[in-house]
Amino acid sequence: MRGMENKERPPSARERRKAQQQEDDARLKAGLTPAQLATLHTMEQFRWTLRFVRRPMFLQPVAVLFNRDDSRYAVLEADGSINESPDFKIRT
Repeated sequence: MRGMENKERPPSARERRKAQQQEDDARLKAGLTPAQLATLHTMEQFRWTLRFVRRPMFLQPVAVLFNRDDSRYAVLEADGSINESPDFKIRT
């Protein structure tokens, strides 16, 4: 493999997916309050994941978490509390 020493190898598909996931995670977390981020970190230890964030105009972002098997969801309130009975339904 002469000449390859100076060239970088292209990223593998797995590396590209991981980089994309990290960018997506950063976008989802952008704009969350410090309290929400702290609670999210704790919930991630229990394998809950931030799936999406609703951003209604002129209101605080509404972060929605799902448990590891997607059987339950909860809203991460602006003050960092968890609301397991939000006033909206999620389509499945």
